[in-house]
This record gives sequence, structure tokens and C-alpha cells, in this order.
Amino acid sequence: MKGNHSKTHVIVFVILLFAACLDVEAHSCRPSGRIRGKKPDPEKCNPEIESDCCIEGKMYTTYKCSPPVTKHTKAKLTLNSFEKGGDGDSRSVCDNKYHSDDLPIVALSTGWFNNLKRCFHNITITANGRNVVAMVVDERDSTMGCDKDHDYHPPCDNNIVDASRAVWTALECLS
Repeated sequence: MKGNHSKTHVIVFVILLFAACLDVEAHSCRPSGRIRGKKPDPEKCNPEIESDCCIEGKMYTTYKCSPPVTKHTKAKLTLNSFEKGGDGDSRSVCDNKYHSDDLPIVALSTGWFNNLKRCFHNITITANGRNVVAMVVDERDSTMGCDKDHDYHPPCDNNIVDASRAVWTALECLS
């Protein structure tokens, strides 16, 4: 469950769910707390390779929720590897497996991930006038961070869609 990644692209997405899962709360998402950054272990978090590392003493906002989902919900699209040895380098929460970056797959912020309820559901991501359907396989933690378990990355924002190379290629977001 890695933190934010430096390659970011603003996108709009729609989560396509079964009618029983459309229980989006009407209120806006507010921060749920703050955590203080700890000095990162240089073996775990290296800013020289574009890692977003915690800064000792800095306060980071945490969220248990994400913005309500509509046809026009804006999100930050981040690039991630879901493969063993890739920059994510952890097994997906939904099935405890690694996945090929050639598959259109994503990880969602904690609120959108909704305690595993979004596992293996598809979302449609729109950017650059293109659409791609991707399957949810993992969570990007927006409730915790700056610790060994999160490789000293800050908590993710509450509007992250962390996508495989296949998603970025389909949206023509990679140069």
C-alpha cells in the first residue's frame, strides 16, 4: 500500500456498480485527522527516484472518506506498477496477488475503496477524450502513512485513482 506517486494527471471517472452498491453519502468528504511525519528510512523511501517521502515533523491530513461519486467526479490519476518488483511492490489487497501492468487495473483511495467492497468492480476513467474500463484490485491508504508499513510515504489524498501502465497507455497519458 504505497503512497502518492509523482506522475499525476487529473481525470474524471465513474464507478460502475451494481444498484445495491450505490449508497454514496450526500455530504462532502472532510478530513478525519492528521499524522506527524517521521524521518524516512532511506532504504525504504528515496526521493531521488521520485518517491514522495514523509518530512519529519510535517503534519499530513488523513481521510476515511472520498468525494461523492457522480458522472463528473474529478480524481488524480497516478501511475503505479502492480507487478512484483515494481514501484508498488506489494500484493494487491483484494486477492493478495501481483498483477501484470499490461492489464487495466487500479487502486482507489480508502473512501472509494470502501473496505474491500469495490474489489473486482470496474470503473470507467475518462481523460483526453478517451475512456478506459479498469478493474479495482487494491487500495491507496488515505488514513495512514509515514511509517514502515507504508514505506514512509505520506497518506494518499482522498481522490486517488492509482492506475497501471495499461490504463495510462489507453488514455494516451504516457509520453
